[in-house]
Amino acid sequence: MSAPLYDIAIIGGGVNGCGIARDAAGRGLSVLLAEKDDLASGTSSASTKLIHGGLRYLEHYEFRLVRESLSEREVLLAMAPHIIWPLRFVLPHHRALRPAFLIRLGLFLYDHLGGRKLLPASRALDLRKDPAGKPLKPEFTKGFEYSDCWVEDSRLVVLNAADAAQRGADIRVRTEVTAAERRGDRWRIELTDRLTGETSTAEARTLVNAAGPWVAEVISRALRLNSKLGVRLVQGSHIVVPKLFDHDRAYILQNADKRIVFAIPYERDFTLVGTTDIDYKADPAEVKISADETAYLCKVIDDYFEREIAPEDVVWSYSGVRPLFDEGGTSAQETTRDFVLDRSGEPGEPPLLNIFGGKITTYRYLAEQAMKKLGDCFPAAGGAWTAGATLPGGDFPVQGFEALVEEIATAHPYLSPELARRLCHAYGTRTWQILEGAESLDDLGIDFGGGLTEREVAYLRDREWAVTAEDILWRRSKLGLRLSKDQQAYLAEWLESAEPAKARAAK
Repeated sequence: MSAPLYDIAIIGGGVNGCGIARDAAGRGLSVLLAEKDDLASGTSSASTKLIHGGLRYLEHYEFRLVRESLSEREVLLAMAPHIIWPLRFVLPHHRALRPAFLIRLGLFLYDHLGGRKLLPASRALDLRKDPAGKPLKPEFTKGFEYSDCWVEDSRLVVLNAADAAQRGADIRVRTEVTAAERRGDRWRIELTDRLTGETSTAEARTLVNAAGPWVAEVISRALRLNSKLGVRLVQGSHIVVPKLFDHDRAYILQNADKRIVFAIPYERDFTLVGTTDIDYKADPAEVKISADETAYLCKVIDDYFEREIAPEDVVWSYSGVRPLFDEGGTSAQETTRDFVLDRSGEPGEPPLLNIFGGKITTYRYLAEQAMKKLGDCFPAAGGAWTAGATLPGGDFPVQGFEALVEEIATAHPYLSPELARRLCHAYGTRTWQILEGAESLDDLGIDFGGGLTEREVAYLRDREWAVTAEDILWRRSKLGLRLSKDQQAYLAEWLESAEPAKARAAK
């Protein structure tokens, strides 16, 4: 039996890999995507969860990167208004750090570089009168406020994969590319299912290496090739603490080391604090926050807020490894967040496209540029299309989220207001599919805690590739913050004993 042939094979199920899979499938190309773990199990679920231009990048004169990122904010907001929404940021002025005129200049550029239409402009704040000043120490009397967007990062990845699959892409999770080599005008790819141990082969006309922190490892081990380009691994860690303030704005805090730290409202009852920037040399799969990082983040909060925090206040933390393009920068924080697309292959050989760097805000633009790089391989393929196309569940107006919540709550009055809102934020208009036919909470099956029901778990397993409790509680949602250890263990046991979706479908 011959191996199936695809137009494009993609290694890596992070935001870039899934974004490219979606873009390619929508152009009519056959796509295989292989992810060795869960979707978004690496860097893409460990971000600060912002769709932003990167105000601090202006100091490094990365105006093109900031402009591209700012222009993408409202494109992405319109694509997925259930998992992306506007967020206002308060920047308290610290007299000993950046001067006020420099901040005003930066915010003026930030307002005008990216063609802002939906998001409100920046403004000055009197923190002695504005509610945003109340949680801060009294010496912070002046501040500024500007707009960016919040994103449920791991859901962004999953929704791109789901849309790609809906358009015909073959998405294989927990499937590792163990080897790939050029044979004539095709790539011959060896795959291993990490759940069953089964091996298979596939062929592809082009190969995309979007393995994130593992991009260099894939080149050297699986592809057995050399690359003149490299990746710089930078660890970024975050902590989650009980909420530090009651309003719905975030803070961007300057620090003496010229870094900035965000304090962001998180999952209603918490505050997310991050991030750090330190070089990382070990296995990206083993990354975890250090005691020094936790202390660093706590100190930044203590420098600004009346209410101090300590490591024992941390209810959860997470760390990720950013695969930045290695341009020989002097420090981790100065390394560019821009991306590099490196295509290789002699005439007549199937091309290889390696993805170095990038940021979650520009993933859609990166995917477009990746397809442009491979355009000569597929002259009959469709053109760029993703800028105006919504992601699954996002087919409602940008300002129509509250109306959707009201519609769901009216049609399903047995849902608590919190649960109706959470479901709409996670699934948008696809909430109707999850709740179809249900007339009571009992119709949704087992309640695992935190409003997570059997009906939702089945949807995540059957439609969003979730396999383990961790997939559901920390990537498809953040309900791990709500469920007790016993509840989490019960969910894990239930998933292990439940009949696999493939077996049910075969009946």
